[in-house]
Amino acid sequence: MAATNGKFYVTTPIYYVNDTPHIGHTYTSVAADTLARYHRCRGEDVFYLTGTDENSQKNVEAAEKAGYQDIQSYLDMMSGKWRSVFSELGLTFDDFIRTTEERHKKAVDKFWRAVKANNPDDIYLGEYVGLYCVGCEAFVNRSDLVDGKCPIHKKEPKAIKEKNYFFRLSAYRQKLLAHIDSHPEFIQPEARRNEVRSYIDKFMEDVSISRETMKWGIPVPDDPKNVIYVWFDALINYLSGIGYGTDEARFRRLWPADVHLVGKDIIKFHCALWPAMLMAAGVELPRQVFAHGFFTVDGDKMSKSLGNVVDPLVVAGKYGMDTLRFFLLREIPFGGDGDFSMKRLAERYANDLANDLGNLLHRVLSMTEKYYEGKVPSDGGGCPDAPKDQEEAWQTYDKAMAVLDFAAVLDLIWEHLRWDNKHIDEVKPWVLVKNDRKELDKVIYYLLEHLRHVAWMLKPVMPVVAEKMFDQLGIAAGEAKKTWDEARAWGGMRENATISKGMPLFPRLEDK
Repeated sequence: MAATNGKFYVTTPIYYVNDTPHIGHTYTSVAADTLARYHRCRGEDVFYLTGTDENSQKNVEAAEKAGYQDIQSYLDMMSGKWRSVFSELGLTFDDFIRTTEERHKKAVDKFWRAVKANNPDDIYLGEYVGLYCVGCEAFVNRSDLVDGKCPIHKKEPKAIKEKNYFFRLSAYRQKLLAHIDSHPEFIQPEARRNEVRSYIDKFMEDVSISRETMKWGIPVPDDPKNVIYVWFDALINYLSGIGYGTDEARFRRLWPADVHLVGKDIIKFHCALWPAMLMAAGVELPRQVFAHGFFTVDGDKMSKSLGNVVDPLVVAGKYGMDTLRFFLLREIPFGGDGDFSMKRLAERYANDLANDLGNLLHRVLSMTEKYYEGKVPSDGGGCPDAPKDQEEAWQTYDKAMAVLDFAAVLDLIWEHLRWDNKHIDEVKPWVLVKNDRKELDKVIYYLLEHLRHVAWMLKPVMPVVAEKMFDQLGIAAGEAKKTWDEARAWGGMRENATISKGMPLFPRLEDK
């Protein structure tokens, strides 16, 4: 997803605080963090928003189950945990929005009134009779149930009859279809676009946007006996988090969002309800909604009853956060479904990271120490094709980042690493040192310079590893001052610069 006008605004969904973060939440947040870091490297005005969804009935039930009489105290405690975990994971979010904050309440009030002002008939009173799944935070049709239960949450929905405010979603059917057809990039991947288009065309109806029987939430403007339906409230976080209703200058600078990252289970809310809400309020639509898939754990659905819920801090504590980031983005193609396996993670650590990357860096630095007393050699007259080849690699890298194909980004990098390892075995520097010193200069310089480029390519995905590589190459201070274009230019390793080999990037697990 290309940035617009030199800025890049990326969001994750806001997360329910009825439990602590697991590996699935980490997956979305790491993808957003990678995009944010990439666009910061490019020198763009980046804003990365995440946060917690707190006006949910499932949060209320969790608070009561935990013995809290004061719901807000429970939400404060749990939201604090989420923010702390995300910080420990090294996520570089620019703001953490909570839907119980005053700034969010002001934004919701402004948005509701904007919809009413633009077309008073878009919000109307009616009576709702139907089935409500607390887990989905949505009304469900009886035909969607399996043995009378929600197929996702395995619980019977509640029968509800009450007077609600409704949003005239059906009035926006043709406008939504026209937007989707004229902006094929709006919903990605393509399979999700086709799914949403079919839903809008054939099944979309007006939606209830208030609750009379639920007491926790943001009151309906001018009718405090009703609270706003959690989805109508929660989606507005993408506006409130950047100043809608409180800081109009910042809002105008950053909106529209360049990409909303969501799970495929909530794509209808983000690609049907949300754009229709924005149309109704007279607010520009986001550039893109990208829905990633689900993943199992060792082939099974992740659940507390199976005891296979993965704590990201435990994994990061054993392998390092960058290893977890690498594994999530390489092993599970973004947009598709996948499987998380600690066995596969250990294999990736040993083969891809310790061997292909760590061992290559250690070999090259060891040869630089041995043959050049730790000083970067001259380029030996240079490799004529290297600048062109590397620029082509960068173009491929940018194209993959633009479509959020993180696996392709990492495959490209590892293709180069494997080539470098093979090249060392073929040219045999330990032979060249005896009979062709100029060719040895060329080989070692090429490898050092190529590793510098690899470090820059890894910087958005594996930021800690990239900085360690800069340190060991002896160039950290200089690289920190470079623009993106300067970093990508061939020849950045300075002759006679001193390397600092240090310890292997990925020590054996038994040593850790």
